[in-house]
Amino acid sequence: MGDDIPAHTSGQELPGPLVGADWTARRLGRPGLVVLDASVGAHRGGERRIPGARAFDIDGTLSDHSGPLPHTMPGAGRFTEELRSLGVNDGDTVVVYDAAGVYSSARAWWMLRAMGFDRVAVLDGGLSAWADAGLPLESARPAPATPPGDFTARPRPGMFVGAEEVAAALADPAAAVLDARSADRFTGTAAEPRPGLRSGHMPGAVNLPFGELQRAGRMRPVDELRAVFAALAGERERLVVSCGSGVTACVLALGAELAGYRGQAVYDGSWSEWGLPSQRPVVTGAGGAPPAP
Repeated sequence: MGDDIPAHTSGQELPGPLVGADWTARRLGRPGLVVLDASVGAHRGGERRIPGARAFDIDGTLSDHSGPLPHTMPGAGRFTEELRSLGVNDGDTVVVYDAAGVYSSARAWWMLRAMGFDRVAVLDGGLSAWADAGLPLESARPAPATPPGDFTARPRPGMFVGAEEVAAALADPAAAVLDARSADRFTGTAAEPRPGLRSGHMPGAVNLPFGELQRAGRMRPVDELRAVFAALAGERERLVVSCGSGVTACVLALGAELAGYRGQAVYDGSWSEWGLPSQRPVVTGAGGAPPAP
């Protein structure tokens, strides 16, 4: 797309679910483009941000804290309230990024999609790609007050699923359940970082560590992503993705979208739920491995 962009366009046409730093920089500050920082953990509230970025706080207000599981999806009313407080309008275009490359930004992208908002893309490479391109950063001092937006959540059933739906997918030969955790956590040779969880994986799940979809914090080319998913899912078009707490599973959802899959689902509770002591089956050992890079 060229640089001849009307100054008063409401929103901007996205080239796909992934955009580069150059695409974003050319449109930064124009009406209708909102940039959200979805960093989590140690990267949350960093010292520098893309100018004008607003905090999409997955560790805070944009998770449901009423239950014991981390990072689960808030309800539509709460989500609407939070996005309006960030000044997001239904007609806007949103670019989400994080300070770890492509990590928690994919979660924000999936959450918005699940709430019926399609004008959203992930910044490939995140804050590092922006800085590496020599683009401006600003101090992450408290952001100026933003006029409330008119965003309204319109939930789409099936984009987030629970344990029962995952169990059904594990038994369905037309579905593949992909686990984005590291290989040692998947096989059970490493303890889970969250206390009280069993080690191992769901029987029938296949391991695809989310980093296998990336090179230096950026998503791999589409043809490589297609090859990765084809090797693991075969002819199965229904994909259910899981991880530790539902964050990096969304990197797999993004990779699958780029590879041409549609209709994938994220297990919101992920291993934080399945790994709890219960009757849900857990096995150890390989059980599935990603293709060689």
